[in-house]
Amino acid sequence: MYSNAFIWSRVLAYMEQNSPAYAVTSYFDDADIVEFADGKLVIYSPSPFRKDVIVNRYKSLIQDAMREVFETEVDVVVLDENDFPQYKKVHKKQSFVEFNSQYTFDTFVVGPSNQHAFSAAQAVAEEQTIAYNPLFLYGQSGLGKTHLLYAIANYYQQKHPDANIVYIKGDQFTNEFIEAVRTGKNFEFREKYRNAELLLIDDIQFISGKEGTQVEFFHTFNTLYEAHRQIVLTSDRVPSEMHKLEERLRTRFEWGLIVDVQPPDYETRYAITKNKALSLGLMLPEDVCAYIAENITNNVRQIEGTVKKIKAYHDLNGMPLEIGAVSRAIKDMFKGKVQAVPTPDLIISEVCRFYSIEESVLRSTAKNKNTSEARQIAMYLIRKMTVLSLPDIAKEFGKNHTTVLYAIRRVEEEIGTASNGLQDNIRDIQSNINNRL
Repeated sequence: MYSNAFIWSRVLAYMEQNSPAYAVTSYFDDADIVEFADGKLVIYSPSPFRKDVIVNRYKSLIQDAMREVFETEVDVVVLDENDFPQYKKVHKKQSFVEFNSQYTFDTFVVGPSNQHAFSAAQAVAEEQTIAYNPLFLYGQSGLGKTHLLYAIANYYQQKHPDANIVYIKGDQFTNEFIEAVRTGKNFEFREKYRNAELLLIDDIQFISGKEGTQVEFFHTFNTLYEAHRQIVLTSDRVPSEMHKLEERLRTRFEWGLIVDVQPPDYETRYAITKNKALSLGLMLPEDVCAYIAENITNNVRQIEGTVKKIKAYHDLNGMPLEIGAVSRAIKDMFKGKVQAVPTPDLIISEVCRFYSIEESVLRSTAKNKNTSEARQIAMYLIRKMTVLSLPDIAKEFGKNHTTVLYAIRRVEEEIGTASNGLQDNIRDIQSNINNRL
């Protein structure tokens, strides 16, 4: 199956050989294939004038090109800026993923630490204001930012069942963009995001430092903002702390409302524990809920994981739901972040996510600049953040310890002379690692 970009490039090449040279330059420079299916080739050219020229003068030549190059008969349809909205409406592809019903405003436990974020998210979902565009939610991992994104999406979809709602994570946006460039599907990629009626991007910090991705998102942002489409972003830091983010994006992120989500207080943690247990069919005694709320202080996700572990022990081993048994079962969940040590796999995973490369490539012998830098940083961070020896680190990459030592020293030298942004990259990766502990 050929990509639309490949088909169009061959059609244009054919026309350049069989028509005056100026024609392709003059009439087709902003044209592209929208769809090729069921014997129909749909082309988009924004200008009504150019559309008329293409239909009246070049339609048969396009059909000849398809017949000659791809041995297929096609009906050519040309759309301009006036036709395209109706075409999109008729051929709309639902982009919204139906999330678990637990991610709603009703199941979000509200407390002093997240009241402002909850109210802002609700106002956006209910379309009460256009001032919160974009809505930018920030805070450390596991505090409910993603829950609020899903709640907005679920509520908005109930009000507008046919709405084109798009949700994606920042690193996935980068990966989709890279794949679109690789396969020549830029048009499809832009259509997906620039026609969203509600765009939700989780962990937007991952586009920081990705030049091509930032350019693409800049234009996507402008298109949606100018069309008064709602944008909601989450991050683990405020825009001013995204040191590798382009200034023009940073200012746009600050146009709307920026709200932080703080770790929950005791009462909120208690309520979260109780609610999560009830949703799983557990009736936890008050002293057990209090024990969890007192010991897990920073992370909602860890509270939920603790309750799930209690349920598993109760269902599988018949563990009684009393404080002594529960405390013994979940004591390992109370290890503080300051004591937590990341695994080499976690460090490598976050380095790969930051640099948009596969782990297998990082562990291979590939030596292009991007991969070599990522590999050296991974070795440096494993040495810095764990207790692994040089030989142990070398085994992770199939190298010898002298290679690891060279990599570590190289990174340290680069940091010492840094005007190249390496220090910012390392700080961002460390932050991402710590957020996952």
